Amino acid sequence: FFCSQGHQRINLDIPYWDLNTFIGRLKYYFWVTDPRTAFISNKKIDDAKELLNLYRHGQEPKHTTPKDIKYARKLYESAFHPDSGEKMNVFGRMSFQVPGGMVITGAMLQFYKTVPEVVFWQWMNQSFNAVVNYTNRNAESPLTPMKIGLAYVTATGSALITAIKLKSYLQRTTAPFMQRFVPFAAVAAANCANIPLMRQSELLEGIAVFDENGNKVTESRVAAVKGISQVVFSRIIMAAPGMLILPFIMQKLETYAWMKRVKYLHAPMQFDIYGTDSVHSLKVSTIKRFEPKKYYQMEGKLESTLPERVYFNKGL
Repeated sequence: FFCSQGHQRINLDIPYWDLNTFIGRLKYYFWVTDPRTAFISNKKIDDAKELLNLYRHGQEPKHTTPKDIKYARKLYESAFHPDSGEKMNVFGRMSFQVPGGMVITGAMLQFYKTVPEVVFWQWMNQSFNAVVNYTNRNAESPLTPMKIGLAYVTATGSALITAIKLKSYLQRTTAPFMQRFVPFAAVAAANCANIPLMRQSELLEGIAVFDENGNKVTESRVAAVKGISQVVFSRIIMAAPGMLILPFIMQKLETYAWMKRVKYLHAPMQFDIYGTDSVHSLKVSTIKRFEPKKYYQMEGKLESTLPERVYFNKGL
């Protein structure tokens, strides 16, 4: 099929890149998490959604090009939840992670010398994380205000206790330089508490799993455990390069006379230096081993042979 301009029509349900390959997933994530899209107005994002709706029905404006459709998809997929279709809070979008993370992480690494500084920036970081985790939750597992509050308080408490206790210990036993790594320890501890608690309903009730054709076959707690564990690990790994390498860089820079004269630029410099796949699968045999009841329910529900693997959205 071709559009009015003679271009071959684009299937909006097929990604531009092969998501079965690492390079394809990498290109897709760079595309959909482009930080520039976080600063696009709501009107333009809504217009992009409307254009895609018109395009699906062959009613797009006469001079619409494939480039227009690709950009509209980029705006739509960066701003709307892939499961629920709801527009996401701008601060929780993955496209906001670079600018938001740069500022908060840079501040945590710069302002670490006093307890009030540590408390304030750890609180800011966990507030930001709570927004991100809630925004990118699995839409199949709704959260109550009580669960959200429990996760937020526990994560913030974990981060603050870890940061303050570790800072106090390092002040008594090691060189001041080691205190620069306190923020990373606090972030790691908080992620271990925040994400499982924010998504506790998934652990208790399971998340939807699908066959290779996208048909829901059952809910699985094993898939939830695997997905959430991967998210916790990936969040810590993502934070590690900047938060473990940057202290060495700043420690060296701060020995130079010119750096000592521009202390007011230390924090902005850390912001700048720091600024540098959600679908997973699970073997059906694993569900049979750990959740036999779910396995036999699935077996009875499906008339055809059970698939070897099922797929789920692990969240971000």
